[in-house]
Amino acid sequence: MSHPQRIFRQTTFTGKSMLSTRRSTVSRTTVRTQLEQLRSTGRYECFNLKWQPIYSDKSMWPVPFHLFWDSDIAKWIEGACYFLIEEYDAEIDSVVRELVDMIRGAQQEDGYLNVHYTVVEPEKRWSNLRDMHELYNAGHLIEAAIAHSEYYKNDLFTAPMEKYISLIRKQFGPSEGQTRGYPGHPEIELALLRFYSTTGSTEALELAQYFLTERGNSKGQDGKHYYDWEMEKRGDSVYLRPDPFPESRAHWYSQAHLPIVEQPTIEGHSVRALYLLTAVADMLHLSQIDQRTIPNSENWSQALFRLWDNMVDKKMYLTGGVGAIKQWEGFGIDYFLPQGTDEGGCYAETCASIAVVMLAERLLHLDLDGHYADIMELCLYNNIMTAMSLDGKGFTYVNQLASSDKDKSGREEWFWCSCCPPNVTRLFGSLGGYLWDHGMEGEAAFINVHLYTSAEVTFDASGSPVTLRQQSNWPWEGNIMFTLSAPSALQTTIRLRLPAWSNGAYLLTPSPEPGTVKTEKGYLHLSPDYVAKNPAFSLQVLGFEPRYLSPHRYTNQRTLSLARGPIVYCVEDSDNSWEANHFKDILITTDSSVSEESRKDEKTGEEYIALHSVCWESSPTNHAAFSAPGDATKSRDLTFVPYYFRANRGGKGHMRVGLMNGGNKAGILFPERRG
Repeated sequence: MSHPQRIFRQTTFTGKSMLSTRRSTVSRTTVRTQLEQLRSTGRYECFNLKWQPIYSDKSMWPVPFHLFWDSDIAKWIEGACYFLIEEYDAEIDSVVRELVDMIRGAQQEDGYLNVHYTVVEPEKRWSNLRDMHELYNAGHLIEAAIAHSEYYKNDLFTAPMEKYISLIRKQFGPSEGQTRGYPGHPEIELALLRFYSTTGSTEALELAQYFLTERGNSKGQDGKHYYDWEMEKRGDSVYLRPDPFPESRAHWYSQAHLPIVEQPTIEGHSVRALYLLTAVADMLHLSQIDQRTIPNSENWSQALFRLWDNMVDKKMYLTGGVGAIKQWEGFGIDYFLPQGTDEGGCYAETCASIAVVMLAERLLHLDLDGHYADIMELCLYNNIMTAMSLDGKGFTYVNQLASSDKDKSGREEWFWCSCCPPNVTRLFGSLGGYLWDHGMEGEAAFINVHLYTSAEVTFDASGSPVTLRQQSNWPWEGNIMFTLSAPSALQTTIRLRLPAWSNGAYLLTPSPEPGTVKTEKGYLHLSPDYVAKNPAFSLQVLGFEPRYLSPHRYTNQRTLSLARGPIVYCVEDSDNSWEANHFKDILITTDSSVSEESRKDEKTGEEYIALHSVCWESSPTNHAAFSAPGDATKSRDLTFVPYYFRANRGGKGHMRVGLMNGGNKAGILFPERRG
């Protein structure tokens, strides 16, 4: 099965592009920066199983500060292995080897592997699946082991994980003597399915399917919901609830309020929900590949696409961020999408958008619809790209669309819960696998191009190499040059995404003869006849003019935002030094012309396109009128920069994406979908 984390090695980034520049920064700076954080915070030594002072800190309940350390190490190993494949680094290689040796030494005789429940509370193993991340940590260790095996070509890490999987399989399930538990934080499900795809382990496959099927069973354990049953076993008071729970037994926080196939809307913690749905998509795709029947498969499929649509259409920010509520780091009610803290929320966690990318890529295997690739690209270039500073040393956990005095626009070096920084590393390490999908359809080859950049992919087609090269200045320009190298006797179909914001407008050169190309569900299909006659061709994606976007009117936000191609823009006080109130009082209109300026930032060297327009500054007493320029006090020139570029040049931390609409006309409705 073509997971991006496996096939990325078939892609080589060529020349200079935004994506290659970021990957180079992560490889040469971020991997080391994060390693130093692992060392300075104690994480690096955690698998030595020695007591650390932080283990005595009981100030947080139920989750202690160190609970995620296993996964922080695992994600760093995974990302490091991806980058080692293309650029060897002796120090990083040595560190990976040392960490894996420590992990192997930490495994208990029966296969158990978890720092907290080995060192801090060994008597409480498997006693709190709802809160304590045992299985989540196990999932990331499994993914790291797969990456390690792919690079080092040995089983030094996969063998211990196979033993751990066997232990978990014996512990959980529907059979006599087993407990009917499942993780509070999904992740192990998708990891197990990857492990099955890599090793053929049916034990991993069966365990993943069990976890997905059992979730939300209200009568699962002794006639009770499993989380209620284990809570009673622990002796917890019904009046005691974790901080993320707004009410007792808020099982929707963990997507366990109903069986997955019965859930009408996407709810709760956004990363949990999206890791869970990624596993569902994987399960469905694997069943197609293996020609295995999944009970209730149609209901699984309907639930998957229903929850995706609910998220994108009603719970997604136009930067690709998801999750409006800080308390549970997740989804609010439909259309509740405030831009910042002082407006009622906005969380948009980095890990959540990474999970959207993972899910979107899986969905493209089930339904080749450009909509999923559009959202994948939206997240990548905006909510994810902004999560790391251009120097690769600063990170975000939360990505609000508007600053406030309480939460100014900025980044941090690290977090006590530092899931996001190493997640960025492993995504950029495997990014080549997200650009395209390829393989055989019968005796013919195919390549589906989802993302544009400068890169080439080479894969085997019936014993012969096939190479497709793309070259572009994406995301700033829409012209992409392609060159295909393939055996003359091999029929090859190439499908090229036409983003929704392009409205299907394109130029293909050489011009196709009738019947040799067609457009279907957001992809331009180039037939084998066209490809054979034109192994070198170009696609010009049109529609790069700046455009105004508006959220759905049910959000009760009468705002306008600027976008150009896949890039969403914001305003910062770095460019607009007169601003002193986080741009709350600034009005713009769709009638205002927008000009472009190519820039190279002196401090960072970043090349980008800035946008310029005019705005009006209004008194707060006039806000109800939403009229510009009539009710505004003065007009000003306004400069917009890409959202990903924010907080890279100093300033006072004032930033905003959506500005008040001072006119009578809305922008293009987000999300942008094909007609």
